[in-house]
Amino acid sequence: MFHIHTEISDDRPQSREDSHAVHKAIKVGQAGRLRSERGGRSAAIAYTLIETAKLNGGDPQAWLTDVLGRIAEHKITRLDELFPWRYAA
Repeated sequence: MFHIHTEISDDRPQSREDSHAVHKAIKVGQAGRLRSERGGRSAAIAYTLIETAKLNGGDPQAWLTDVLGRIAEHKITRLDELFPWRYAA
């Protein structure tokens, strides 16, 4: 079982339901059993990103495509602009 630690820097409260939805998605995805701790950790990160985008009403694929295309050139002091709840498609 993998544990997810979430830090939200803009003081947005995280509801219990939000956390539950992410954990539920990860549990469902474990049906194929991940064979390594590293693979499991990677899957947990991917599920967390996808479910967070969904919970914020966004399209996970569009958001990830945009963020991955911009993150290398984005200023580290402005990473909060890339969060799914700040994404404007």
